[in-house]
Amino acid sequence: MSKKSAAGVFDLASHGLTVAEIHHNLPPSALYEHAIRYEKDASIADNGALVAYSGAKTGRSPKDKRVVHNPESKDDVWWGPVNVPMDHQTFAINHQRAIDYLNTRERLYCFDGYAGWDPKYRIKVRVICSRPYHALFMHTMLIRPAKEELAKFGAPDFVIYNAGAFPANRLTVGMGSPTSIDLSLEEKKLVILGTEYAGEMKKGVFTVANYLAPKRGVLSMHCSATADKETGASSLLFGLSGTGKTTLSADPKRNLIGDDEHCWSDDGIFNIEGGCYAKAINLTPESEPDIFQALRFGAVLENVVLDEDHDVDYTDTSITQNTRGAYPIEFIQNAKIPCVAGHPTDVIFLTCDAFGVLPPVSALSPAHAMYHFISGYTAKVAGTEMGVTEPQATFSPCFGGPFLVWHPNKYAELLAKKMRKHKARVWLVNTGWGGGGHGVGKRISLKHTRAIIDAIHSGALAKAKTERDPVFGFDVVTECPGVPPKMLRPREAWADKAAYDKTAKKLAGLFVKNFDTYADGASAEIKAAAPRS
Repeated sequence: MSKKSAAGVFDLASHGLTVAEIHHNLPPSALYEHAIRYEKDASIADNGALVAYSGAKTGRSPKDKRVVHNPESKDDVWWGPVNVPMDHQTFAINHQRAIDYLNTRERLYCFDGYAGWDPKYRIKVRVICSRPYHALFMHTMLIRPAKEELAKFGAPDFVIYNAGAFPANRLTVGMGSPTSIDLSLEEKKLVILGTEYAGEMKKGVFTVANYLAPKRGVLSMHCSATADKETGASSLLFGLSGTGKTTLSADPKRNLIGDDEHCWSDDGIFNIEGGCYAKAINLTPESEPDIFQALRFGAVLENVVLDEDHDVDYTDTSITQNTRGAYPIEFIQNAKIPCVAGHPTDVIFLTCDAFGVLPPVSALSPAHAMYHFISGYTAKVAGTEMGVTEPQATFSPCFGGPFLVWHPNKYAELLAKKMRKHKARVWLVNTGWGGGGHGVGKRISLKHTRAIIDAIHSGALAKAKTERDPVFGFDVVTECPGVPPKMLRPREAWADKAAYDKTAKKLAGLFVKNFDTYADGASAEIKAAAPRS
């Protein structure tokens, strides 16, 4: 909207807000002006991106997330450490606290946008905040409505009240810290107190999508997606941080549908978001050319360090290792707009196995696919954290545990149903180590992993020879164009075969122990897909 019509006309009284100066859906150029004028440390990098800082919190606060325990949704929610229950009175107190803080601001920013590129399933989201940086961030991450769509946007389906500069009251029942991220599924509200990290808004929207989508028989997924440029058939890439999900989805031979959040409906797949939120640490034009060029005017760089010439020092982690860049998806040259595609031919689970046990690529049966989807395995590398001297297994159900609302089995069952219906192949691809674990073997090269992904997409691996793994039970692919055959059989690649057997048994035991958490809701078929420890 124009500068003239943006301030003082748009009314948020229905949300309890009485601030006179409200800026509604300002364009990036105006938000830049406001950020430079009103943000404490905002600046513009030489590449044109807005640089902003989130304060003390430079990452998500999952232990401070709460969900209102309500009779209408209580039987649908997977209660526990991911979804900690909150009573309605406490939510009302925190909501009022956010309203009171926002009402003390001289000006507010409101952005209305969509979550979900398929109009049939999209969610109308309203973001109310006091920082231009937060408004620009959500301008990049939500789907931006056209002028005519905005004119008839109407009442939102979901509202974010971002009062992150103001703390929660630690004396309020259920508050463990000054930070609180509170979700009411019935009131369709997210309240943010005590953290100015922008990613809380993005993941709040994803959490809501993770609740609503399964109600409609739609599978919401924490994954990247690409599509064949000719047929429109898609491919999904699941994986935790460091497994290569973003890197491998930047495939010049295919269209990018999205890098992080998607849904699989009866009509195909669609991206939930209108932008990307990429890690910026050690970013170079050689390592990530698509992301590097996307960080320009209209993008947000979060918690990075600038040198005296306002060039970004992507190697400087003095503020945080979690430096980030947010940009509209159309800034990626091969992005398909609108971000929708046909049903997946292939579903790929990426894991960075620092133990060096898992094969570079394996074919999974439906039962194995559900087992590994619920497990969501990768491994931290020794030396990345204080006190970590050997690889550490990490499991996150459905490769997105912190954002799930239903029990992981709900999402796994939906995945299996859609896999079977649309005859999607499922693969487990190890982007970690071979020939030994970290410190002994070598990291599987990106060149070889790309060759595997290319062979999956071409259909070559569907016809390749396989061998049954005696410990994990899946089918190990033993031939792939562009990949040395010895690499594909992990035991053969180890010089010390006894050490491989011992490590494989250890990893299998970690899988079994982790799966105990979910076994009660799993079918006999899924349980039978467990490795032999």
